[in-house]
Amino acid sequence: MFTGIVEELGEVVSIEPTGDGGESVALAVRGPLVSSDASRGDSIAVNGVCLTVVDLAEGIFTADVMKESLDRSSLGTLVPGAPVNLERAARVDGRLGGHIVQGHVDGTAVLISRDPGDRWDVLRFGLAPELSPYVVEKGSITVDGTSLTVSAVSEPGAAEEFFEVSLIPATLEATTLGALAPGATVNIEVDVIAKYVERIAAVARVRA
Repeated sequence: MFTGIVEELGEVVSIEPTGDGGESVALAVRGPLVSSDASRGDSIAVNGVCLTVVDLAEGIFTADVMKESLDRSSLGTLVPGAPVNLERAARVDGRLGGHIVQGHVDGTAVLISRDPGDRWDVLRFGLAPELSPYVVEKGSITVDGTSLTVSAVSEPGAAEEFFEVSLIPATLEATTLGALAPGATVNIEVDVIAKYVERIAAVARVRA
């Protein structure tokens, strides 16, 4: 479990296919802070994807990324030298600074536009129709592992479905979102509470 508060900008060291036909990869990431107290088996979110540490050496951790994660996220497009957002699993005695983030990416989105302001930037992302019901104005969403508040969302059934977030200077400086250019692909995780509500309502209708 995570909170979506990025702790460190890491760097991809390598991404190598494993010996099972290339359907999974071994991802090595330099992250001195998140690696400082990590152990094998610990969870670290990389651009919002929860990965399990399998090896550690001098500020670099390695994790296996299976086909399911590669298919649902943008991790498969990473190259050595690419910056990534990193967060260690949340402590149960810590503050929930963002929102409840599972590290289970629901899909990807493409940055449509970026509108720089004096104190913040407004980013608009395309929204897949299947995720649209879970995104509401002033609700929470995770973009590449960063907990953000939705500042605007398209009307249901709009020809182009989208959502917007407004990024403050601290977020621009501390995450990969500060350098994101239109056309870039990001990982999206919607608020898990919305999915639970949908499931409960669906079961209730069937049993009614």
